Amino acid sequence: MTDTLTLGKALNLGLRRAMEDDAKVVLMGEDIGRLGGVFRITDGLQKDFGEQRVVDTPLGEAGILGTAVGLAMRGYRPVCEIQFDGFVFPAYNQIVTQVAKLHARSRGRLPMPIVIRIPFGGGIGAVEHHSESPEAYFAHTAGLKVVAVSSPADAYWGIQQAVAHPDPVVFLEPKRRYWEKGVVDTDATPGPLFGSRVVRGGDDVTVLAYGPMVKTVLQAAEVAAGEGRSLEVVDLRTLSPLDLDPVYDSVRRTGRCVVVHEAPVTLGLGAEIAARVTETCFHSLEAPVLRVGGYDTPYPPSKLEEDYLPDLDRVLDAVDRSLGF
Repeated sequence: MTDTLTLGKALNLGLRRAMEDDAKVVLMGEDIGRLGGVFRITDGLQKDFGEQRVVDTPLGEAGILGTAVGLAMRGYRPVCEIQFDGFVFPAYNQIVTQVAKLHARSRGRLPMPIVIRIPFGGGIGAVEHHSESPEAYFAHTAGLKVVAVSSPADAYWGIQQAVAHPDPVVFLEPKRRYWEKGVVDTDATPGPLFGSRVVRGGDDVTVLAYGPMVKTVLQAAEVAAGEGRSLEVVDLRTLSPLDLDPVYDSVRRTGRCVVVHEAPVTLGLGAEIAARVTETCFHSLEAPVLRVGGYDTPYPPSKLEEDYLPDLDRVLDAVDRSLGF
């Protein structure tokens, strides 16, 4: 069945279907039960599945993840909601020292099928600690898988695939895209969870993005097309492991590459991607791989965030600089 859903509703339906398919799936988080979560992603699930499977936790992220580790050891599949990206850091110790390592430390005897849902990125006019982009911390940590969805279809299928996956998955949700709509085929056969995808074909420059920046880059491609420039847009979708084969194929054709993300440029995901593209496609490149991202400052007050976040003009400026070589 095909339906038009917001990204938030697609997540809700995906979680519902995962809970229907496996009685061991347990949702945990602050205010996710009766309230349905700050963004209402879990709305109605406690009513239908009960308080034992949709658990309103105390305000303590370390406790949420510590409890999830114990549940995973006993065969459950916990799905932990972090209310906002900036609130994940109290749980960082549990995630990187326990969740990421117990499977290897136990030589495979203790799988950790935990999903950590994190609304990430800016653009909603929030206060401090509510608009972070912490993806590089987790992508750098061996033992964690990291996924960043950008569309309702990917959200619907991706959350189900993450819940069913045997390893821990940090599932990044672009909070400013929660209310944007797209077509979801709930009877489709989904593609692999850990795979990137070309979402717009082009010949002149390969532009890479993930999460909230995919829409921005697609808008830039529309503007560029009106100026006679053809941008190929790749939605990375998975940040660990990176699936760069479609990227390499694209760059070998276009000879140019621009990477866009909200996180600060220094030591962001774009740095790793630029290095790998340069190593693999060196003889095909007509210009250096360029990066567009946030500035190397703490996330600013909401009235300044539009100056901080990459926008259409900054993406197109990078495209112009790439074509200028």
